[in-house]
Amino acid sequence: MELHQLRILRELADLGSVNAVAKALFVSPSAVSQHLAQLQRNFPAPLTQKEGRRLVLTAEGKLLASAAASVASTLAEASAKIRTQEQDHDVPIRIAGFHSIGQTIFAPLLTYPEGQLPPLHFSDEDVSQQDFPALTSTYDLVLAHRMPHTAPWPEDRIAVIPLAFEPLDIAIHKDHRLAEFDELSPDQVIDERWVVSRSGYSPADVLETIAALAGKAPRIEHRVNDYATAGALVEASDCLGILPRFTARKTLDEKVTLRPIKGLNSGRQIDLLLRAEHLHRNTVNDVIDAIRSTVKRLVIN
Repeated sequence: MELHQLRILRELADLGSVNAVAKALFVSPSAVSQHLAQLQRNFPAPLTQKEGRRLVLTAEGKLLASAAASVASTLAEASAKIRTQEQDHDVPIRIAGFHSIGQTIFAPLLTYPEGQLPPLHFSDEDVSQQDFPALTSTYDLVLAHRMPHTAPWPEDRIAVIPLAFEPLDIAIHKDHRLAEFDELSPDQVIDERWVVSRSGYSPADVLETIAALAGKAPRIEHRVNDYATAGALVEASDCLGILPRFTARKTLDEKVTLRPIKGLNSGRQIDLLLRAEHLHRNTVNDVIDAIRSTVKRLVIN
C-alpha cells in the first residue's frame, strides 16, 4: 500500500464520488480509479462496490478508510514534533464558513495582533448541513451549523469543536402591528407573509416547525439565503423573516427588530469541524482559540 492510495480511499469515504475525489486532489477520475484498483490488489475482500452509477465503499473499505485517517493523524503528530514553531507559523490556515458567520468573524480574526496567528485564507461556503463534513477535505477548519434535532456530525471521521448555540428569531419591521409583543407564537405569525431561506437551510426548517405547530401552511413570498438581503426585504415590506440572533445583528437596519418564538426553542448549533490530524498543529490550535474567543464576544455582545 502507498500513502496516496490510502488518502484516495479516505477521500472517497468523505466526498462520496470518484469525480469529487478527483476534483479535490486535482487529478483525473481515471487516475483515482487506477489507484483504487492498485490498492484493491492488496486485499481479498472488495473495498468498493457499484451503487447505481456511483462507486461506494464496502464495509471493509470503510474500515480501511478509518485506518487511513489514523495513519494521517500519526504522521501529522510526528511531523509536528519535527517541524519548529517558526516553520509551521508561515503555513497558511484555510478556513471555510457559512455566509453569516463569515460576515461576522472573518474580519475580526484578521485584526489579531501581528504575529499571534499564522496567515489566514478565508472562503465562504453556502452548503446544506449534510455537506459541511466533506469540506474538511479541502479546508483546515470549517465553521458549520446544524439544527439540534438533525443527525449529529460524523465524529468517527472528523473532530468537532462546539462553539455556540444561536437562537433563530422572527425578524419584523418595528412598525409592524405584531412588533408590540416581546415574543411571538406560531398562531400569531402563521398567516403573515414570509421571506425565508431555501429548503434544507435553518430558517426554512424553523418555519416548517411553526407551520406544524399552527396547523397551517405558511405564505412564502421570497426565498433568500443571504440574511442581509432577507433583512432588507423585511425592512421594505410587511413580510416576516427568520434570522439568527447573533450573526445577523450587524447587517440589520435599525427598523428591523428580532422577536423570540414563543413555545419553540428554535436555533442552530455552531461548530468547528476539522480532520483530527490538524489538532497536532500548534498553529491550528492557536486559530481555534482565536475563533472561540471571537464567537464568545459575539454571543456576549
